[in-house]
Amino acid sequence: MDIFQSKINFDFKTNQLIIKYISFIDSFKGKWNIVEQRENVYLKELRKIATIESIGSSTRIEGAQLTNAEVKDLLDNLKITNLKTRDEQEVVGYFEVLELIYESFQEIELTQNYVQQLHQRLLKYSDKDNRHRGKYKNLPNKVVANYPDGTQRVIYNTTEPHLVEIEMNNLLNWTNEQLKNEEIHPLIVIGLFIYEFLSIHPFQDGNGRLSRLATTYLLLKQDYQFISYVSFENLIEQKKKKYYEALMDGQKDRYSDNEKINAWILFFLQSLVALIQRLEQKYEVFKSRGGYLNDRQKVIKKFIDDNQPIKLVDISKGFPDISTNTIKKDLQYLKTEKMINSIGKNRGTIYISIDKKK
Repeated sequence: MDIFQSKINFDFKTNQLIIKYISFIDSFKGKWNIVEQRENVYLKELRKIATIESIGSSTRIEGAQLTNAEVKDLLDNLKITNLKTRDEQEVVGYFEVLELIYESFQEIELTQNYVQQLHQRLLKYSDKDNRHRGKYKNLPNKVVANYPDGTQRVIYNTTEPHLVEIEMNNLLNWTNEQLKNEEIHPLIVIGLFIYEFLSIHPFQDGNGRLSRLATTYLLLKQDYQFISYVSFENLIEQKKKKYYEALMDGQKDRYSDNEKINAWILFFLQSLVALIQRLEQKYEVFKSRGGYLNDRQKVIKKFIDDNQPIKLVDISKGFPDISTNTIKKDLQYLKTEKMINSIGKNRGTIYISIDKKK
């Protein structure tokens, strides 16, 4: 048994809980991926909200003070030359890496080179991190919890600098091998990777933020697409005490045969279950609003309201600047959101508003 696998050699009770949580998560994964394929417009709104929450929470966990509203305002009015405070620098760095992961996770490989590149980009705007961004640490560091009143608490010590490259290579190789072989469930592999990454703490600074970005990256890589629409970082911020306790439970036996990460894996899976429940609630709220319409769709909907019953050809005449193909897509979306109905087939199809149907 390898050194990593021994840490996830769980007892019977833990295994039963893990099976329960993974079954729930994977069941939702399948349902959500179908929802996402429908491309509901208001999914974009959910993702915008989750992005702001993720950036705000992850930087606050490390001691930043910006609220979510302040984060949104900063990103809406972004000018790199105006990043005067460390909080602002950290927020923009986190935003850029998160957006990169959303857009390119399929192309990003889990290698030492990419990990260091992501770290470099994360600290890109941070003046005090010029010397060590993108480079493994050369001085010992500790995992420290930062609290709102400004106090700090040392949670545990981390890997010595001269061992970092060896331990990171071992971890990266093991993770890639397990995800390829599929002998261990990917959620267990991801959970172990995050625990080990935080235990090694390979960089001088930014490890906590990078670990949470890596969580999103690895989940997306394994097709857990729902993580883009709800903030894992926000949950960690709210459960920071349990987050650190779960890490410490394994860390107390670091480098011994007794090192088990039962508490951490259960915390990780329970967090994903909680995120799913949050997402379901948020999604239902958006659905209950009757769908999100962009400005073009609102105008088309009103045109149908005022001129119904109406055919596609008449709608196209009313909007000569909009292509017929775009209008067809909008009509289909309005039908999916149960705002209009269609009667007939092909060119004879007429459209009426459901809320005006007698």
